[in-house]
Amino acid sequence: MALGDIQEPNAAKQSLFDWLGGEAKGTEVIRELVETFYDIMDSDPKAAGLRAIHQADLTEAREKLFMFLSGWTGGPQLYVERYGHPRLRARHMPFQIGESERDQWMYCMIKAMHTLEFEETLMRHIANQLYGVADFMRNREG
Repeated sequence: MALGDIQEPNAAKQSLFDWLGGEAKGTEVIRELVETFYDIMDSDPKAAGLRAIHQADLTEAREKLFMFLSGWTGGPQLYVERYGHPRLRARHMPFQIGESERDQWMYCMIKAMHTLEFEETLMRHIANQLYGVADFMRNREG
């Protein structure tokens, strides 16, 4: 999926969800991104440490990330509607997450965006925003 025709959002008027295609395409793009992300995490040796802290069946993780990213981008608040406030750090506390896991998560997300041929400006914007979220999940050194 080429997203090269997507224009950078006007921060005052357009959400990231709109930048991804809004109601017409945004949900589909997010679903593809999540599926590609988890396919990479599940198969790429560079993400082995990250994969090891997940359950064998990634079905629930895929759905929760899709629902979270939908709302995080400014689209439908699917996660909040079903589970309440994301409380990301608290929900991730049972898992040992350090710089390595953060970096592997970002690797998978950036590789997924490359695989889906996200336009460079869009990819950088998403990566910069998600890095802060991923870094916030760290609960151990290293």
